[in-house]
Amino acid sequence: MPFSKTLTIISISALALTACARDGDLDSSGGILVTRSACPAVAIPAYTGDVTVFDPPASRDATAIDVVANITNLKTVCADQAENVVATVTFDVQARRSNAGPAREVILPYFATVVQGGRVVVSKSISRVTIRFADGQVRASTTGSASGYVNRAAATLPKAVTDRINRKRKAGDIDAAIDPLADPQVKAAVARASFELLIGFQLTQDQLQYNATR
Repeated sequence: MPFSKTLTIISISALALTACARDGDLDSSGGILVTRSACPAVAIPAYTGDVTVFDPPASRDATAIDVVANITNLKTVCADQAENVVATVTFDVQARRSNAGPAREVILPYFATVVQGGRVVVSKSISRVTIRFADGQVRASTTGSASGYVNRAAATLPKAVTDRINRKRKAGDIDAAIDPLADPQVKAAVARASFELLIGFQLTQDQLQYNATR
């Protein structure tokens, strides 16, 4: 399934935390402190966070909309498992049908994909969530979950790169005003060690095109 996802790397002057410092604080050299974590960032790729079911399926007329559902309220918990970090995501699925009627179930597929460096797909799984509309009700909701595995070693920056990022710079140094992440090699190393767990509906090509062009 095609999707577009861009990984944004924030330029920083330091990645290490001191014992009492917090993310966003300034260190002694004026750099911004940021904690790197092996736990992947979680996101919904563009155009995959909602799905529209039509009846009849081939129609794209507004009067043919049967059910609309969207994924929301993502929550993540990470835990160590041998050499891996396991990220477990829970989320809500909220749905609405156009016409109240008898009790009904709608089954919707969704995916969980681990992506490295914003481009490389490491793994992908597909699950299903069941929406149960009560008799006479047009709204329904349920919960879903997904997990992704990230190799801790792959998510850890090499010491040489970490040392270069964290190296103290003094006024007057040739590279004092140069962000180390401006170096293509450092930037590439940070990207390789960055992982995302992407959650979204497993859409058909027609459904994806509908979301992208409506």
